[in-house]
Amino acid sequence: MNITQSRAAVRPEKSHHLAFTLCRTTDRVMQILLSADLSRLRADDVAAQLGISGTTLRRRLRQDHTSYQYLLDRARQYRCEQLLRETWLPGKCVADELGYLEVNSFYRAFRRWTGANYSAYRVRH
Repeated sequence: MNITQSRAAVRPEKSHHLAFTLCRTTDRVMQILLSADLSRLRADDVAAQLGISGTTLRRRLRQDHTSYQYLLDRARQYRCEQLLRETWLPGKCVADELGYLEVNSFYRAFRRWTGANYSAYRVRH
């Protein structure tokens, strides 16, 4: 998923309009998330990098009908896809790399993204 695809992930129901309607803040948040250490990055940290308050960040993202958590989930999904293209890693390693504190949270997210559990996905790919 590149930045343009990430934009489409923000509001899938209106993705054909997104290239021109996203505010600069949403685009910059995705750029930060795609290049940062997700285990240490929180919404307030991103807001500070952008030079705005956490409240302003939430308001601007809400204007784009999205949230920090949703963008973080898309960034994690993208990073997961990238990691698994290179090599297969144990779920615990991927969860750590993506910033999940609990491996079970990663497994639930992975199932949501792919429709399959982690071990079944490995067998198929």
